[in-house]
Amino acid sequence: MRTVASLPYTITSEENVWIPMSDGTRLSGRIWRPTSADAQPVPAILEYIPYRHRDLTSLRDSINHPYMAGHGYACVRVDIRGTGNSDGVLTDEYLEQEQQDAEEVLAWLAEQPWCDGQTGMMGISWGAFAALQVAARRPPSLRAIVIASFTDDRYGDDMHYMGGCMLSDNLAESSTMFAYATCPPDPAVVGDRWRDMWFERLESGGPWVAEWLQHQRRDDYWRHASISGDYDAVQCPVFAVCGWADGYSNAVFRLLENLNVPRKGLIGPWSHKYPHVGEPGPAIGFLQEVVCWWDYWMKDESEREFDDFICLPGEPMLRTWMQDSVPPSTAYQERPGRWVGEPSWPSPHIRSMSYRLAPYRIVDEDTEAEEREMTVQSPLSVGQFAGKWCSYNAPPDLPYDQREEDGGSLTFDSDILTEQREILGAPRVELDVTVTQPVAMIAARLSDVSPDGRATRITYGLLNLTHRDSHEDPTPMEPGKRCRVSLSLNGVAQAFPPGHRIRLSLSTSYWPLAWPPPHPGLLSVHTGTSSLILPVRPIAEPDGVASQPFGQPEGAPPIETSHLRPPEEGWTVSRDLIGYRSALEVLKDIGVVRFEDIDLEVGRRAFERYGWVADDFSSVRGETEWTMEFARGDWRVSITTNTTLTCTPENFVLHARLDAYEGPDRVFSQNWHHVVPRDLV
Repeated sequence: MRTVASLPYTITSEENVWIPMSDGTRLSGRIWRPTSADAQPVPAILEYIPYRHRDLTSLRDSINHPYMAGHGYACVRVDIRGTGNSDGVLTDEYLEQEQQDAEEVLAWLAEQPWCDGQTGMMGISWGAFAALQVAARRPPSLRAIVIASFTDDRYGDDMHYMGGCMLSDNLAESSTMFAYATCPPDPAVVGDRWRDMWFERLESGGPWVAEWLQHQRRDDYWRHASISGDYDAVQCPVFAVCGWADGYSNAVFRLLENLNVPRKGLIGPWSHKYPHVGEPGPAIGFLQEVVCWWDYWMKDESEREFDDFICLPGEPMLRTWMQDSVPPSTAYQERPGRWVGEPSWPSPHIRSMSYRLAPYRIVDEDTEAEEREMTVQSPLSVGQFAGKWCSYNAPPDLPYDQREEDGGSLTFDSDILTEQREILGAPRVELDVTVTQPVAMIAARLSDVSPDGRATRITYGLLNLTHRDSHEDPTPMEPGKRCRVSLSLNGVAQAFPPGHRIRLSLSTSYWPLAWPPPHPGLLSVHTGTSSLILPVRPIAEPDGVASQPFGQPEGAPPIETSHLRPPEEGWTVSRDLIGYRSALEVLKDIGVVRFEDIDLEVGRRAFERYGWVADDFSSVRGETEWTMEFARGDWRVSITTNTTLTCTPENFVLHARLDAYEGPDRVFSQNWHHVVPRDLV
């Protein structure tokens, strides 16, 4: 990324700003704005998240916000109530209080003398959720939003449940916030009250997954803040972004199709990162794109500073990276491919093409396919090379070679391709099935198989068969009764070259990416009447974008940091062939980072372990441990959280512990134990 020190506007920053809420709570923020804004007010851009602007996001913030401020905007990073140095406690995600606070922050910004009364919101992940959810509340000052790695459907397409199956990220991401929401504020900012604030957080803490387990089907808990229930509520322009390696690769399509406001979509090869630091690459000049977006919707035409080739006039509605074939790997530095554009979504260029499933084969729709009952009962080991639901690309967490996974799956291969075939959108399978258990699941994977047999997973989807007709009102399967089900896979843009084959793989487990059913079951798939539907983009269609549609990545100079303890990462699959114990262990440790400008040392270490014994579905076990530590001079504090989730055929069993330390002394400890009945999951 190119560091840009000279920008159109000279800027000033205010490191610690208190924003008052109507109930007396104060939220902590930081502001970067043009020095000229005192005389010539500018629009304000808000990023609103719980991840600590003073330390843990300060490096990222120092690249993003001064850059936009240097192009004529007041950029504001605010920590949500109960996080960072903000007052209060945070007990769950996307609560009504959180959204009310955001509206009050926007109103406060619009009234500042350096703001011209217009506001925008931007963010990735939680920040994008917040921006989209607040946009649906229509605060009067909000003119436009920029959102990356998000969803509009909190039940059907988030880290909790997928196709009615519970994801292991439901545990992993709960553990993230179990740690973040119990961290102390900085005494250098809040003074002597830091300990009272910290203990208020500790006493209100707990594993959020306990609440999420109470809602195993789509109900009012998930409908809250899911704008998919009312797209018309959003009345401002939306710039929606995601990456194919991210867990959030579907919502851009739905917003482009369903919103009734100006909108554009951008999907690259990236994992869960902003596109200007996107991995896998290529990264792009995303901040330039964002500035163009703000300029178009917030500035008079005479003030706009963008180049035509990267901005709105004449742009396609969707720009996306058409990925070329690659060998399987758990990480990529770059994904080869090219940019393509679509004028609208659904695109007039995409053709939905149906292929029949024959025994072990994928054949054209007009080819006769033998009707046969084909069966599979997958071992629990299918899924250990699936990677994470949401890839952060560090440590390597993308799916590996699928051949071993395919050994426990039912597979269907196309003929060897004689010419390149490209797909863009969400593949789907329509299956005639029978099962031997009332609660069962299907994992469907689409892979690119090279001539040497290596299989690279392209996309996948999950379906809890009890949710075949409804996520609101699931019903058990009738063992032995033939049933028609439809399963959508995640959206993707992929080119399959000549000489390769397309493979569909079906399995009855996908652990540890998703929690398995209560009991193993035999799945029968009836060929001849089952099919694979691909969203084919004909090769003859023009790409619809310039050959170089984006500038090089740019950003402001980052703040100075140093590592006092080096980071560590790990991704280990193990098998004991005596006791038949297997495990996936994941380590994400940033080491200890020193933030030179505030003389603060911060450490963060996360460890996850997902284990099982043979094919005992009641043996699956997820464990997480987080440690967060903060130090300045004689002040040293830390928190450690432990969460363990196990199950029986009837229940989920949750144990959690929180310990807090001042120096070597443990000053707080609490344990939790919950037993939650399984609800057809």
